[in-house]
Amino acid sequence: MFEQFLSTILKAEFLFSVIRITAPILFAALGAVVAEKAGVVNIGLEGIMMISALFGVLFSYWTQSWLIGVLGALVIGVLLSLMMGFFAFKLKTDIILAGIAVNMLGAGGTIFLLYMFTGMRGNTGALVTPNTLIPVVNIPLIKDIPILGEVLSGHSVLTYVAFLFVWLLWAVLYKTSIGLDIRAVGENPDAAGSVGISVERIKYIAIAISGALAGLGGAFMSMYYSQGWNSGMVAGRGFIALAAQAMGRGEPLGTMLSSLLFGLAQALRTKVSGLQGVSSYLVSVIPYVVTVIGLVIYAASTMQKVKKHHTKAQKGA
Repeated sequence: MFEQFLSTILKAEFLFSVIRITAPILFAALGAVVAEKAGVVNIGLEGIMMISALFGVLFSYWTQSWLIGVLGALVIGVLLSLMMGFFAFKLKTDIILAGIAVNMLGAGGTIFLLYMFTGMRGNTGALVTPNTLIPVVNIPLIKDIPILGEVLSGHSVLTYVAFLFVWLLWAVLYKTSIGLDIRAVGENPDAAGSVGISVERIKYIAIAISGALAGLGGAFMSMYYSQGWNSGMVAGRGFIALAAQAMGRGEPLGTMLSSLLFGLAQALRTKVSGLQGVSSYLVSVIPYVVTVIGLVIYAASTMQKVKKHHTKAQKGA
């Protein structure tokens, strides 16, 4: 069995699947990073991904254009996040409760919306055509390199966009004035407001960006990964994204590495479940065990830093 396991994970196909599975988690995790930098917890990522995934399929089917479907999913993600922001910032509702409401809407409301718009129940398999699916990209030169080409080439457009956004988001947060405002609001909203920064406007901008990224993750799930929408397809990726953001300490690069870890766990679950003598029930918990272990390690390291900080403060006193 061990030899089977090694032969499975040491293939280019396995590494390809890790990158493919990581992309939607990374989109949502980057959304969590932006929101967290502004002092907002976007716990509604799961619901936003689910609803955006549905509308991405619908828009692409109605227009027969995958690009319009992706843009439609992005817009839906922005609208949902702004709705959360309105309830939280204007009506002073707890942002956690607003996020839970969006998650509930994504879990149950999407089935109703699917039936209302199409008369279908459960999935959109009948709506999928080649024009509605996100195309794959074979990178010139790299595709011809043995092993490396099999791992890096042949992914969907959004897969490359997800990893590109890691560097783009870092540049926005640390090299632009809007990024400085977002970080200032997240660190000390009172101080930010005292120098003329509109705290509420910055929080709206941050949560809108967060929703847009989650919307792209939803579009990836339905228009490439699953090739159609079905109930429960997001399968906790929004919550895993929150864990990836926490493990990555709220930084784009660290969040990307954490997302790759969760992508690896998901890929292991898929590949190992096909091995003889391995219980599918045991394998199915791999991603969640990795999530718990990762959060425990993160909490332990955070507590250690807090203790060191207190120790230095006491010595300084």
